[in-house]
Amino acid sequence: MQNRNHDVTTLSIEHVTIRSDDTFETVRQRLEQAVPRIDDGIFTLLRYGESTRAQKELEALPALSVFGFRDHGALLRTAGIQRRAIQYDIGNPLTAAKMTRHRIGAALYVPVRVLLREDDDGTVAFEFDRPASTFGQFGDNRVDPVARQLDQDLHAALRTAAG
Repeated sequence: MQNRNHDVTTLSIEHVTIRSDDTFETVRQRLEQAVPRIDDGIFTLLRYGESTRAQKELEALPALSVFGFRDHGALLRTAGIQRRAIQYDIGNPLTAAKMTRHRIGAALYVPVRVLLREDDDGTVAFEFDRPASTFGQFGDNRVDPVARQLDQDLHAALRTAAG
């Protein structure tokens, strides 16, 4: 659907589920050990125009960091449902900048949203939309290799956490 002020595009996105035989708590702990929380001081530096100092700190970051998380299971309790689920925002600011400098619309998808969930039967799994397919919508050969690397880094971290 298109008109002068409104475009709609249909996308095909690959959705990934990585299951674990371990407990929710074990997988959560492994993920949070493998992918540390980002130091919010970096964003303070950027906000105050300390770009050079922020750049040095960004370059010292691991491949992936947790930007934030939400306890979705707590939200479900408001509906009377007992379920463990945590939604994480995982990524790397330099990776984001490498893509968004070419396609600002890529900012919609960084950091990547990852769900760690436990089903009613006790099955634990991660779910996420594969970055290579999400960013592939831009058809940009400057974005695609960065997205593929993000895809590999995310898969490796989640497989490790899943055990």
